[in-house]
Amino acid sequence: MTDGRIDTVRSTPATLHDVAREAGVSLATASRSLNGSTRKVNDEYRKRVLEAAARLDYSPNLSAQAVARGTTTTVALLVADIADPYFSSIAAGVVAEADTERLIVTMAATQRDPERELDLVRTLRGQRPRVMILAGSRPTIDTTEGALGEELRAYERSGGVVVLISRNELDLRTVLVDNRGGGEALARELVGIGYRRFAIITGGEGLRTSADRVDGFRDGLVAAGGIVNDDDILPAAFTRDGGYAGMQQLLGRGADGVELVFAANDVMAVGALSAIRDAGLTPGADVAVAGFDDIPTVRDVTPALTTVRVPLEEIGRRALRLALGDTDAAAGAVGTEVVLRESTPRIAR
Repeated sequence: MTDGRIDTVRSTPATLHDVAREAGVSLATASRSLNGSTRKVNDEYRKRVLEAAARLDYSPNLSAQAVARGTTTTVALLVADIADPYFSSIAAGVVAEADTERLIVTMAATQRDPERELDLVRTLRGQRPRVMILAGSRPTIDTTEGALGEELRAYERSGGVVVLISRNELDLRTVLVDNRGGGEALARELVGIGYRRFAIITGGEGLRTSADRVDGFRDGLVAAGGIVNDDDILPAAFTRDGGYAGMQQLLGRGADGVELVFAANDVMAVGALSAIRDAGLTPGADVAVAGFDDIPTVRDVTPALTTVRVPLEEIGRRALRLALGDTDAAAGAVGTEVVLRESTPRIAR
C-alpha cells in the first residue's frame, strides 16, 4: 500500500472491490461505471474508476455479470459437424450478423448425437447466453426430444431466446428451409433434361432433413415420370465418406440401368463422384450425380455438381435477426433454387 492506494504489483487478479477502493468510490459506483449500467454516474467518479481499473489491470467477471443481468452478449450456436461446409456456411452468417450487433458467437458440435445435444443445451443454460441457435438436423426417431424441448423452454423462461434452423419440431422460433420443395423441383428438372432411372443415397441416421429432401425428390419423380426402385435407395452416413460408400455399393452390385444418382447433400455427392472415378468410370458421362445445398466446394469439383442452392449464410443471418426480434425473418420458408451443372448433362431421347 502506497499513498493510500493498493500496490499495483499483484499476484492475484484485481477484483471490483479493489477497483472501488483504489478509486475511492462505493462498490455500486464502480460497478455502474464499468458494467454499462443505465444509471447515471458522476463523470469525475467514472473517470476515477476507469483509471483505477487500468492501473490494476482489472478485467470484468463476465460470469458474474451474467448472473446479475440474467444474460450475456454471447450467441451459442449448435451445429452437427463443424467440418461440414453446410454448417460452417451457416455459422459464417451468424457471425457476420453478430458482428453488427456487437455480440460474440460460441460454437459447439453435437456430432448428430441427440444425447450430446441435450447435454450441451443443459451446459449452455448455465452460461446464460443471450441467444441459442440449433442448426443441426434432428433424427426422425428421437427419444430426447421431450427433454430437449423442456430444457429450451426453461432457458427461454429465464430470459434467453431459442431459434431452430430447418424444421420446427419443438414449437419454437424457427427459420424454415423448404427442403422438400427443393427436392421435388430438382427431380422435375432432371426428368425434364432426359433422365428416367434414378438411385438415391440418403442419410442413414434417419435425419429429418435428409428424409424431407428424399421424400420431395420421390414426389417430383412420380409427378414428372421418373423411376426410382426401393432397392435403389441406399442409406449411408450423411458425410463425404458415406456418399463414397453408398456409390461403391451401387456400382458393386451393378447399377442396372441407373442413369443418375441423387445424394441428399453435397458432401455425399462429392464422395459419390470420387467412387465413380475410382471404379474407372467418368462422372457425368457414365453416371450422372446431383446433390443438395450448393456449398462453395461443388462449383470447383470436376465435373461441377448439379445441386439445389440453399442460401446458407443468409439463413445464419436470418436466424440471429429472428432471435433479436425481427419478425420478418420468420416470414415463410427460405426458398431454394435448382442449379444445373456439368455433372448432369442433358440426355437426348
